[in-house]
Amino acid sequence: MDEKKLFWLIFIILSLIADFVLPLLWGLVATIPILFFSWWVVYRSGWIT
Repeated sequence: MDEKKLFWLIFIILSLIADFVLPLLWGLVATIPILFFSWWVVYRSGWIT
């Protein structure tokens, strides 16, 4: 799978989970750490090679 597609897939899934679990304001605030975590998993962690 393409790294870009995997990044967006992880980001969208985690963002949707945060939107349903957290209140609105916390869901919006959680977007930045989710973005960083998705980038780290796909590009920096080495889990996906």
